[in-house]
Amino acid sequence: MAIIFFLLIAAAVGAGFLWVVQKMVFQGKWSYFIYFLAAFLPFYITSLSLAYLTTRSTVVVSLFQVSKEFIVLIAGLSFLAYQKRLFNYPFRLQSTDWFMFSFLGLAVLFLFLPIGQASFVNKALYFKSMLIPSLVYFLGRNTNFSGFELRKLFQLIFVVAIAAFLVNLVERFLLGAHLQQFTGYALFNQVVNNIEPEGNYGLTWTFETTNAMKRLGSFFSDPLELASSVLMGFSAGLIWFLTTEREQQWKYLLVMLCSTGSLVFASSRASFAAFFLMIFFIALVFRLYKLIGIGLLSLVAFAGFILFFASDDLYFYVIDTLTLADTSSVGHVVEWALALESMLSNPMGIGLAMSGNFGSVSDELRVGGENQFLIYGVQLGWVGMLLYIGTLFSGIRNAIFVFKNSENLNIARMAFVAGTVKAGLLLPLFTANVEIYTYVSWVSWWMVGISINEYSRLRLHSHQTELQNK
Repeated sequence: MAIIFFLLIAAAVGAGFLWVVQKMVFQGKWSYFIYFLAAFLPFYITSLSLAYLTTRSTVVVSLFQVSKEFIVLIAGLSFLAYQKRLFNYPFRLQSTDWFMFSFLGLAVLFLFLPIGQASFVNKALYFKSMLIPSLVYFLGRNTNFSGFELRKLFQLIFVVAIAAFLVNLVERFLLGAHLQQFTGYALFNQVVNNIEPEGNYGLTWTFETTNAMKRLGSFFSDPLELASSVLMGFSAGLIWFLTTEREQQWKYLLVMLCSTGSLVFASSRASFAAFFLMIFFIALVFRLYKLIGIGLLSLVAFAGFILFFASDDLYFYVIDTLTLADTSSVGHVVEWALALESMLSNPMGIGLAMSGNFGSVSDELRVGGENQFLIYGVQLGWVGMLLYIGTLFSGIRNAIFVFKNSENLNIARMAFVAGTVKAGLLLPLFTANVEIYTYVSWVSWWMVGISINEYSRLRLHSHQTELQNK
């Protein structure tokens, strides 16, 4: 059975890759790389696991691994090749661009300067994990999609959200087990990533709560990536629900329900909090103050339910979460403390590949690793962390500006998703290395990029209008 699924995935990935490449190289549709990423990245780890389980070949696994970076590089080269007047290209840098350029430039310095104990190869691999999302952002920054092309991307996001929930249902009610127990996930981690199987299900501790309850990850790498990724599906479904004729709204309501269901199956406390933070942020954007009031009343009602009606397991689960008494919360606090101690002792940073959960960070050198802000702060110093924060917040602010001011409906929808997802992910960023969740990270950075492109156009139009009125 595994070989059948592997052949199907290999055929789909190969066909999708070749279709996108020929569109980019021969037709100049270099922006189409985002379709490949949006369709492939949710299944990325499942593809690698099945590839190794079926072939026992790290070479085959490597082909799948490099495909995502290779498609981005081909897109970048195609963009350069199809610019007739490259040196006359009209650069109009906005605040998000400056923050992103500065952040990446600082990383380049840390790559070549003799800072840190990691080898140059490990530094280069870590730098690649920062460079590719930046390239995705800048490619989005220069993308001019039609309404039809933007709708196709939204459709991919909807399909992923619904499919993830359907797989969750299969895991819960048919298999009674995690999908990863059948895809060779543990074997792949053990042989390729040198991670030994852990926990009651032979996977990793991420796949269960502290009381051994299953946390389902669908076809994503783990429940945490699923929980972070469905925020994008929910946000996209919501904006289409709010901006579509009543007869068509049921489809987007279905997407939101599926996304919420997957969030429940994933049982991620940070993502639950992120979900409500995103809803609160959306209410502020739309000035739905009644919704905020309803949310607060719901929170009070939930607290009353926990206090007076919940089972003992649920009661103590919530109490341990709030008091940081469970092992997971204690682990977060310990990692934060180690990272902050390092940043206070070395405010200029200790070098690349010295913090976080990325593969090129060795266990012997790792300092902290469960807070994206502190991960960058440990490696690039306070300046690097502040530049990353500046990139995030300026991207959120400018995307919401585009949503409110753009006359292009699909661009406004895309900007809404970009701003709300990045805002919603602020909480998971405190408890996880979220930038390694390639689907939600890369696709949302592309969305921020295309939003800033529209932001630049709006600012230019506003400036020209002011000059004409003088």
